[in-house]
Amino acid sequence: MVLYSADEVQQLVFLVQGPSFALSLLAGILVHRGHFCTMGAISDWVVMRDATRLRQWALAVAVATAGFGLMAWLGWISPLSTIYASSQLAWLSALLGGAMFGIGMVLASGCSSKSLVRLAAGNLKSLVVLLAMAVSALAAMRGLTAVWRVHGLDTVAIHLPYGPFVGQWISAFLALDLRTGLGISAALVSLLLLGWVVIDRRFHTVFNWATGAGLGLLVVALWWVSGVMGYVPEHPETLEPVFLATHSGRMEAFSFTAPVGYWLDALLYYSDGSKRLTLGMVTVVGVLVGACLSALQQGSFRWEGFTHRADLVRHLVGGALMGTGGVLAMGCTLGQGLSGLSTLSLGSLLSVMGIFAGAWAALLWQMRQS
Repeated sequence: MVLYSADEVQQLVFLVQGPSFALSLLAGILVHRGHFCTMGAISDWVVMRDATRLRQWALAVAVATAGFGLMAWLGWISPLSTIYASSQLAWLSALLGGAMFGIGMVLASGCSSKSLVRLAAGNLKSLVVLLAMAVSALAAMRGLTAVWRVHGLDTVAIHLPYGPFVGQWISAFLALDLRTGLGISAALVSLLLLGWVVIDRRFHTVFNWATGAGLGLLVVALWWVSGVMGYVPEHPETLEPVFLATHSGRMEAFSFTAPVGYWLDALLYYSDGSKRLTLGMVTVVGVLVGACLSALQQGSFRWEGFTHRADLVRHLVGGALMGTGGVLAMGCTLGQGLSGLSTLSLGSLLSVMGIFAGAWAALLWQMRQS
């Protein structure tokens, strides 16, 4: 076991933050150029029955799942070290939080990652959305709604006897070791998703494949940075294993709801000396910078704002719903929809189901209103 001094640990933190910024910068470029948007994908299907962007999303999940499963099978990382590793499934929080997030992203014209990309391209509506999301996320983590969450919704949970990951259940039922079960489950899910992706010949363009597969690979790369580069078996201060630069001390990948809230918290209370730059906060900045560079290079950067009061109200409510819902569901369309699903977490599956159901209901309501 390699032992690190306090100075070496700090150097490792910088080594984790650098690649995290680079990967998120690429993600910002890819989301901007590829028009990758979970809300847009659901909208395309509900309104026009066009599943192209939904297949982009499925391809990203397939690649991320395959990559995570391969690394778990090789023993490089383990889902048990992620923030999704809880044997108590708070199913009501996952479903309700997901539904709130889904409704919110429709009202706000995009999820948290899309709002970052739109802000980077000059859309000031997204600034309002992100501010509302940050305030409501902080309240749900540490404020009034946090009390309701912890003592109310989160108590409605079921115990998962074999664990929170599909691979654990396969290992238990087939009497396999955990690494084999994780590898098998990842391979099966990835192949099923890829089968659905390739069945539509209209999807087969370089643009679609690069967008979906590219984002999936970036998720895998960030898992590696967090779980391999950032792993310290014995922290010199706590003498316990830790994953450096993450807010939770566990492995993390892309997720934006809580990190946007952490940025607001850091800006308001920076002088107390306890604030630190986490992996999630770094990825927020990386996506902003990447999307801004892409918009400037493309010539699509332009300032946009609200034209009437009703639009402002919708975006404020949407941002607030995403902040609260994202904390309840433990992630957004990337935090649960890509990072979480890549681990094949049952909680992530419930959260994503809630997000899709909420977005679908909100889109139908909007269609009837118009």
